[in-house]
Order: sequence, then C-alpha cells, then structure tokens
Amino acid sequence: MMNPKLIILTNNQILLSQIEEVGSEIGEPDCKLIFPYIVNQSSLDIEPWLSQVSAESTYMISSDKILTITEPNEKLISDYKELSK
Repeated sequence: MMNPKLIILTNNQILLSQIEEVGSEIGEPDCKLIFPYIVNQSSLDIEPWLSQVSAESTYMISSDKILTITEPNEKLISDYKELSK
C-alpha cells in the first residue's frame, strides 16, 4: 500500500488518500483517488469521503480541482492505514 497524501481541494476540503495520475483527454479527470478520506480539521478525525452517497473506494477527479498535495502527519497516516485495511 502506498502512503497516503493530504490533498487540499479548491473548495477547501482536505482529503487523505492514495493518488495516481492517469492519462486522459483534455477536460477529462486525470487523478485517481484510492480510498479517500475527508479530514475534520478541528478533531483530526477521518471518515470515508462521500460515504453517505456512494459505496465506491476509488474516484476520478480533475487535477484543476486540487490546490496542493502534501505529506500528512504520522497520526493521520496511522489512522488511514488502520481504516483502509
């Protein structure tokens, strides 16, 4: 399993996810999120992204929706690995 990354979206949501860049046509989604979790900034809890509306574990998004990608802290990495087993 790859280590997850913190992905800050342009709508200010913070996701914790494995991410892969994929080839695509212009205008099509070009990033694959694998087991994405949304991060609650105040408590640092994580929960599956879109779990209220979808049973999927991978999602495609366009890189233009990503503001930045960074390394998460050890607590988030540990929580992610535990929850995404």
